[in-house]
Amino acid sequence: MLRIRISVCTLFLFVGSVAMAVEDGSAEDFAPKQDKLPVDPPKDAIVLFDGKDTNLFLNKHGEAPRWPIEDGALVSSPGGGNTNHLVSKLHFRDADIHVEFMLPEKGPGNSGVYIHGNYELQIFNSAGKDKPTMDDIGAVYGFAKPLVNAGRKPGEWQVYDIRYRAPRRDADEKAGGKITEEGSITAWLNGQKVQDNTRFGEPRSVYHPFRYGTTDYLKAIGERQKQTSVGPVFLQDHGNPVRFRNVWVRPLDDKAKQYEMKQ
Repeated sequence: MLRIRISVCTLFLFVGSVAMAVEDGSAEDFAPKQDKLPVDPPKDAIVLFDGKDTNLFLNKHGEAPRWPIEDGALVSSPGGGNTNHLVSKLHFRDADIHVEFMLPEKGPGNSGVYIHGNYELQIFNSAGKDKPTMDDIGAVYGFAKPLVNAGRKPGEWQVYDIRYRAPRRDADEKAGGKITEEGSITAWLNGQKVQDNTRFGEPRSVYHPFRYGTTDYLKAIGERQKQTSVGPVFLQDHGNPVRFRNVWVRPLDDKAKQYEMKQ
């Protein structure tokens, strides 16, 4: 299977071969290596950002993003109302998601990884905190606090590996895409498991991209996501210059594809 890196045209090549993927996404066997950063992506991963450009991301309007790249890292940049998120052109159902990030020396370092635009793995400066809460790094915001505080100090590279199983929804439009089977998240942060097969249903946050500061582009994605259980990953803008590098997705089924707007 091809490794997808920079160009949009190569993403189409992957779509033709992704049907070869095997549904091997059990949470029990998910133990990623995080001892040495950066982590080389597996051969069947789609690399969304490799330090060179943002060709596989868009902004919330479906346009080219304006986050700067500094020393091979994307820097989260505000664009009004904490809504200048990056959204991947790749849409997927079940997947392993890998994100490396660094918190700024000043400020709370607030950001997150929004899976399908609905479920946020929290990024926050929680270093040294004894009892992490729903607001701290490692949490599935609105659903589960982290099992342990695995957060590092600002200025150090950190890493999330997330195994995501999307909730299954009723495809009948009359049913409104109602969830028929809950989704689950298992997540490792800096070598420690912070979520263990955490279950979730309908999104709870009023601030996720389909509800707060949304756009026609995101509304279209949200409607399709309800019918198909397929969606993108977002890197969150929350007003802090969090850095991101080595972002990749490894689909666990044959549902991954490049999203195209209906005309």
